[in-house]
Amino acid sequence: MKNKFKYIIFIILLVLLIFITYMVKTNKIVNFDNTIYNFLKGISNEYLTSFFRVITYLANWQSIVLICIICIIVIKNKWIGISISINSIFSTILNNTLKSIFVRPRPDVLKLITQGGYSYPSGHAMACMSLYGYIIYLIYNSNINKKTKITTIILLSILILLIGISRIYLGVHYASDIISGYITSILLMMIYIKITNKVKNNIV
Repeated sequence: MKNKFKYIIFIILLVLLIFITYMVKTNKIVNFDNTIYNFLKGISNEYLTSFFRVITYLANWQSIVLICIICIIVIKNKWIGISISINSIFSTILNNTLKSIFVRPRPDVLKLITQGGYSYPSGHAMACMSLYGYIIYLIYNSNINKKTKITTIILLSILILLIGISRIYLGVHYASDIISGYITSILLMMIYIKITNKVKNNIV
């Protein structure tokens, strides 16, 4: 039953990703993207701008690499640290591949930071979901204190959401880029977890 539920979730997310991609390619999602951006623009101020500039950096490649290195060094079970890093590498490769396929230009709005490359799907959304989302999965399945587990999962979930919002707020991504980035990373993670669990079981 549990595996069946996972397959259902996977299919739903895949269908949703295909739908969003279709809407993007046919320019039918413009109103949705503009509505989200205009809302964030309406509440913008210097404090929020400074805050989101810091938040967005937590999904830059420098931060991702640093966190992966720390995980490998600090976590006693080296398999966990390595698996976190490999998942992030796969996510980066997939994101670059998809961007080269869809070649969606970045928003033509007031950009509060400089960012090159294409827009769809968001690399930061994929990066934060593949790293922090995978860590959430590991924490959820760990034996740590329940209170600590819940608190950590909530904080990391909020961080993932804030990173996505920061990319829209700073004018370098559409909302559809962020949502598709999240979904793509979750799908990749589900496949990755399935494979790594099989490999780990075979080794044990």
